[in-house]
Amino acid sequence: MFSKKPNSQICWKGNPLDKRMHIRQFQQLIAQKYEQRDRKRGIPATFMWFMEEVGELSSALAAEDEHNRAEEFADVLAWLCTLANISDIDLEEACAKYTENKDVGFK
Repeated sequence: MFSKKPNSQICWKGNPLDKRMHIRQFQQLIAQKYEQRDRKRGIPATFMWFMEEVGELSSALAAEDEHNRAEEFADVLAWLCTLANISDIDLEEACAKYTENKDVGFK
């Protein structure tokens, strides 16, 4: 589990071998590392970087390269978190529509 230190840094407080985290924790980690630069870049340019990563994921899926797939999935998730951060969206809250037994499904 992560917690914020007084200087706004996020630190790991769980078992060091357990690297699982909630979506919000990952989003906060990405914000801590990149948000200032990402906000300066802006949403349109950041979206283009995100789409580039989606394209790289597409190539990895087509090539059936399992190691590269994992890396590209992680990159897409990180860039999605970046877009959410600079759009002031909490992804964990946004995903609640899939976890709270609401009758909202994929379109």
